[in-house]
Amino acid sequence: MDALEVKGVVKRFGDFTAVNELSFSVKSGEVFGFLGGNGAGKTTTLRMALDILRPDAGSISVLGKEPGRGHAAEIGFLPEERGLYRAMTAFDTIAYFGQLKGMGTGDARREGLALLDRFGLGAQARTRVDRLSKGMAQKVQLATALVNKPRLLILDEPFSGLDPLNQGLLEDEILGAARAGATVIFSTHVMQHAERLCQRLLLLARGEKRFEGTQDEARATLPLRLTLTARNSPAKLPGVIAAEARGTPTEGWQDWDVKLEPGRSAGDLLEHCTGQGFALRGFEQHRASLHDIFVHIVGAPEEPK
Repeated sequence: MDALEVKGVVKRFGDFTAVNELSFSVKSGEVFGFLGGNGAGKTTTLRMALDILRPDAGSISVLGKEPGRGHAAEIGFLPEERGLYRAMTAFDTIAYFGQLKGMGTGDARREGLALLDRFGLGAQARTRVDRLSKGMAQKVQLATALVNKPRLLILDEPFSGLDPLNQGLLEDEILGAARAGATVIFSTHVMQHAERLCQRLLLLARGEKRFEGTQDEARATLPLRLTLTARNSPAKLPGVIAAEARGTPTEGWQDWDVKLEPGRSAGDLLEHCTGQGFALRGFEQHRASLHDIFVHIVGAPEEPK
């Protein structure tokens, strides 16, 4: 059973189509990156999965059922717009959210204290939220999403506003939840976090899917980039679509920036050079970043109009 399945979903707000014929699935137990620029439709899609919004067309299945309140005990959600009860203490806030998700009072309080200790907030358990620093309050918000040990953890732009230390803590929590068997879906426009965490990813632009798959599958859509140090031009080697000399030759050896056709293997090119006696002094493959992939497939992120 997929943790989340979206089929042909459309969501409009007046004349504006926020999500258009969107279909994708998230496998149970994986960390899934939901990537796109501002206004791409990420938040709208997650809100439909949580039954905060209803689609105008298509269907959504969450943990094998239609979205609804009946999933509360199995889902943890960190919204993009953070919101806590400012007059409540950190401890009471986490315990309260646990009870909203169906936990018994004792279990919610025990897990709340454990999370506060884990996040280094044990001394602030009885401090009101409005007296916590911004970073501390964000940790409390994260704890409200984790308190029920959810099967499905949905995080909407979770790294927004976090300092580097707390970003690292959140990455550790995402990986820890996945090791414990949870499915984790997180939206972000910061590619570095997704590159470190996600097993599969969805690229969105203007409410439409542009790519779904693994990072390696996404990289295969780009021309492979290499740097070769050779005596002769590699332009006519099999699979080479561009070869540009770089710098000044040294003792007859020239550096070349080389691009291969998408899907071509660097290993096959090296084997060809070796077998055909094409002299090489250097052979370096460049791994495309997730940002490079995003720009190649989607284009530079646009700000909403």
